[in-house]
Amino acid sequence: MRFSSWSLVALALFSFAATPVTPRGEPDGEVRALSLRTVTGGAELAIHVRGAVSVKDMTLADPARIVLDLTGAVLPADIKDQYDGVNRAGVVGMRIRQFNENTVRIVLVMDRLKPYRVSQADDGVHVAFGSDQSFAAWSTGSIPLVAVADQPADAAPVAETKVPARASKPKVEVVEPATEAADNTPVDSPFKERKLARVSPVYTAGQQRQEPRLTVSWDNASIQDVIAGFQAISGRSIILGKAIDVKVTAEIRDKPWPDAFKAILGAYGLSVQEVDGGILRVDAPETLAAIDSLEPRETAVVPINYAKAADLVGSVGGVLSKRGKVVADTGSNSLIITDSRSAIPSLRDFVTGLDIRPAQVAIQAKIIFVDRTDVEQLGFKYDLATGGQFYNKIIQRPDPNKEGEPYLPGVNVVDLGGNAISAIANADAIVSSSALDLTYSIALGGFTLSSFLSALERVDLTDVQTEPVITTKDNKKASLLVGEEIPLRVIDASSLGGGAGQAPRATVQFKEVGIKLNVTPHVTNNRQIVLDIETERSAVKLLSAADLGFSIDKQNTKNEILVSDGETAVIGGLTVTTVTRAKTGIPLLGSLPIIGSLFSFTINTENRKDLIILVTPRIVDDQAQDN
Repeated sequence: MRFSSWSLVALALFSFAATPVTPRGEPDGEVRALSLRTVTGGAELAIHVRGAVSVKDMTLADPARIVLDLTGAVLPADIKDQYDGVNRAGVVGMRIRQFNENTVRIVLVMDRLKPYRVSQADDGVHVAFGSDQSFAAWSTGSIPLVAVADQPADAAPVAETKVPARASKPKVEVVEPATEAADNTPVDSPFKERKLARVSPVYTAGQQRQEPRLTVSWDNASIQDVIAGFQAISGRSIILGKAIDVKVTAEIRDKPWPDAFKAILGAYGLSVQEVDGGILRVDAPETLAAIDSLEPRETAVVPINYAKAADLVGSVGGVLSKRGKVVADTGSNSLIITDSRSAIPSLRDFVTGLDIRPAQVAIQAKIIFVDRTDVEQLGFKYDLATGGQFYNKIIQRPDPNKEGEPYLPGVNVVDLGGNAISAIANADAIVSSSALDLTYSIALGGFTLSSFLSALERVDLTDVQTEPVITTKDNKKASLLVGEEIPLRVIDASSLGGGAGQAPRATVQFKEVGIKLNVTPHVTNNRQIVLDIETERSAVKLLSAADLGFSIDKQNTKNEILVSDGETAVIGGLTVTTVTRAKTGIPLLGSLPIIGSLFSFTINTENRKDLIILVTPRIVDDQAQDN
């Protein structure tokens, strides 16, 4: 059956809020005794009642309490507050009162709010808890009670207060959201197998209570009655425009009242606007827009503590009305906001939400650069000549025309008679700064054979380690440079045509070379750190000593990694290895196996450059300051 009025909504709301409803006449029920005992899988509070009663329950915090109202019952004079204060399944206190002439209120003081279940059987009301240990039973009165675990599985559920239906009124049922009771109840507990009316929700400290849910039907109901019903359920002040005349036909099943309210207004072309004092105004969208355009404008100066005011202009401008504007004052780091008077408080809150204290991130980097060069040189040189004919490149010989005076290097003496030979092997091969020099000379008839062995093995090692530390704000770029600026001469070739004998114009440019590290940290909601890292190692290499130009050797990486607070990230891969092998020798003889080394000259050079960067970010902000 469908109804067309909301006049009984307040009565249904009282039932939801556990406010006792006093029927006419004397109560039918009586509380006979209470017992708190251990049962299979948990604990139970049994309230023995004689007669017909109905029960409502709710939870309160600070301190944690479970409130039970037994409507239609009275409390005998011999049952008082007799609880001994022992912690039994989380119950540390109990208060029993005759709340009014028709309602008995029982308040359980808990050490913490915990899931529970309420059921009603023929003998009374049972409240079941999860419990992981047994305890000594407690009771008041002398009538034995039956535990929930001993009741049949189809015991009667909690009886709700019934509101008689009328043909002209809508049927309203306010439903509190159910929660699971699995936190402290074992899997094999009989409480999970019972058909109970409701599991009361538990709200811990700081947790926001959910909005009441409702099930309702309208059949050609006036919008005034619908608004009045929502006002009673929500506790909010709602004003309806005077020109609104709408008939509502709809049905809502178990939905939060704000969602149902918005859906009904949207279905009939209405909008809602919150004005000063938290009052909700319902009217046509164009009417609300017209009212907003007539509202006086107001200007507010909102100081910014952490962010830059200019950076927030775009975000704040996106939520302003058509009449609003925002300007950043860089001198005071404030936002100057102009908009409707009713919109200013919400804009202040919006700016406050953006202007939060950013996290500080300390970035410790360890940069290791290793440059190693291995050089091996080995070669043989020969000088075969007579006293009167020679190639003067290795051994200087006296001038036959000038006794006692040697020939200068590069002066050769050749006997055109052809009765002698001279030879030089690898005369131009030189081992610079050789570590081993051996000379052997032997006379072969009229010839002198001189052999020279030169050998060198050299290792050059450069190991550079730096550990810079820098602190930056969240989402702000930090840069590190370990290196130097090198002046480089740049020749302007176009200046050569200025005139004969005119020197070309040269300029000096400074180039940054070394190790660069650019890091942008971002602190996530779970206090991990995302690092956007750019690394670069560079060095200048001159092409010629005659100002013909230069080149810059670079190795760089760019990546993004996720690390925990205090965790070290290793950046590798910047390794360069250069191997150079050179060999000169006498043709054919230098290529012979085994003995070929006696007629050749070899140079082996290996250069290896390793760059390792270790980055360790740490969050250094004080969380206590944010609270």
